[in-house]
This record gives sequence, C-alpha cells and structure tokens, in this order.
Amino acid sequence: MSTYSVVLIHYPYMLNMDEDALELKCHILDLPWEDVLVPHILCHLPLRHIASLQRVSKQFQALIQVYLANCRNFDLSQIGTCIPKEAFCNMLRDNKVLQNLSLHNCAEWVTDKELLPVIGQNQHLLRVDMRGCVRLTRHSLVAVSLSCVQLQHLVLAHCEWVDSLSLRSLADHCGGLQSIDLTACRQLKDEAICYLAKKCLRLRSLSVAVNANITDESVEEVAKHCRSLEQLDLTGCLRVGNQSIRTVAEYCPKLQSLKVNHCHNVTESTLNPLRKRNVEIDVEPPLQRALVLLQDVVGFAPFINLQI
Repeated sequence: MSTYSVVLIHYPYMLNMDEDALELKCHILDLPWEDVLVPHILCHLPLRHIASLQRVSKQFQALIQVYLANCRNFDLSQIGTCIPKEAFCNMLRDNKVLQNLSLHNCAEWVTDKELLPVIGQNQHLLRVDMRGCVRLTRHSLVAVSLSCVQLQHLVLAHCEWVDSLSLRSLADHCGGLQSIDLTACRQLKDEAICYLAKKCLRLRSLSVAVNANITDESVEEVAKHCRSLEQLDLTGCLRVGNQSIRTVAEYCPKLQSLKVNHCHNVTESTLNPLRKRNVEIDVEPPLQRALVLLQDVVGFAPFINLQI
C-alpha cells in the first residue's frame, strides 16, 4: 500500500490536493503510530517483513518496537530460518499482551533463561507451542502453568523434559485447557494423564502418541472425564487395547478423529462402531488394507462391492 493510499483512507479531505505535492509533504511515519500504523497496517505484514523493517532507519526501528510491544501473535515460523537469540529477546522485551506464542523456529537454542521473562510478563497467553524445544526444562512448563491460567492450547511434542510434577502443576492451574499435545513425552505415565483428565474437563484434543507407558487405564480416565473430546491420538501406544477404545466410544459422543496406528491390541471389531459414526480413523479396515496390498503386489485391485 502506497503512502498516498494510506493517507487517502485516513484523511479523505486531502482528495483535492495534487498527488505529487501530497507525496512531497507526507511520509508514512507521519501517520499516528499506535492509532493507524500499528493496528491497521503493520498487523497485516508477515513477521519476517516486520523484522526487516527494523533495519530501514532508526525511526522505523522505533516504530517496529512499538508494534512488537503491542502484538498479540508471535509465530517465529513466519520468519523462515532460525533467528538469533539476541533478536528474540529484543523483539519481545516490551511485550505484555501476547496471546499466541510459537517457539518452533528457535527450538534448538531457546532455554529457560530466554523464555521465563517472556512468560512472566505475558499472563494472557492462550496458546503456546514449545514443540521440539529440547533445551527447556520443567521450570518453563511450571512457569506457564503459574502465569498463564487462561491457557487453552499447549503443544509439548517431543519435549522429553516434561515430567509428572510439571504436568500436575499445569492441570492444577489451567483447568480451561482445550488441547494438549504430549507426543513423545516419554517420562509421562498413566498417573499423570489420569490427573490431567480429572482436572481439565474441557479437553477436546489430546495426543499421547509414541509413549509406551500409556495403557488402557489413562485412556479410560480421559474418556470418562473429558466428554467433549473430539480428537485423540494414541499412535504407537503399544499397551492400549480394545477395552479403553470401547470406553472412548461410549463416553465421547463428539469424537471426530482417532489415531491408533501401531496399536496392535486394538482390533477392527472395536473400531467398526466408531466408523459407523463417521469417526476418522487412521487405520484402514482389513479388507481395504488387503486390497491396497494386492494392488501393490500385482499392479491392480479387483472390483469388490464394499457395500455388500
């Protein structure tokens, strides 16, 4: 959007002025920063462009700092490559209104030292994505639970530092949690998941995939307490069987998606009632799997009426 277009939108009385004269008199930085530029223009730019604008001039650097202090969404994946640690700290040093924070693109280096100040001054966070942040510790999760009591969505996939004590802290303080991804959090056992289910009754999405410690016990507790459950990921939970899946089918009428790939103790007789409810299941029915295998072997599959 050109400077002229912006001016015409917010100052229509200038329509009769000569365009060349107007461009000579006005500069985009002359517009009100917090009333116009931040809420109506900069908010539409990707974060990577925001970061680049800081290098234009000292005035733009000051403007971008005002924007960053007021932004509610901070997703580093928009920048593309991993940003330096110093840039991360500088960009968020004045922000106290964040609602969504994604750390995916700094997962390899971010530690408690960088994250704890951000969490401490942003108590209105609704969504936090820490997936793959291998250098954090349980202290970061405890800080999130104590500071962000309105938290609704949390991603902790592949954070093996998540333990039962930090998850209990989360459950005690963030009862409004709606979704949590605990994929490959291998320290967690049934006891921690059962406690979470009893405290976070609004859960709609849960993943405990790739965890050999999870059994029917915790899945049944989730089903009985989280009646609004819509998505459940049990991929690779080798100790989960038919018993808990039947409980899920009974207690979770809103279920839309169930992932049980590599759950070898879950059979088609248990999954079939869920299929009839149009629940999306990541494992094909046996006949369908056989047809796919036959096609792979001989190059084609015979026509079979699956409605019979």
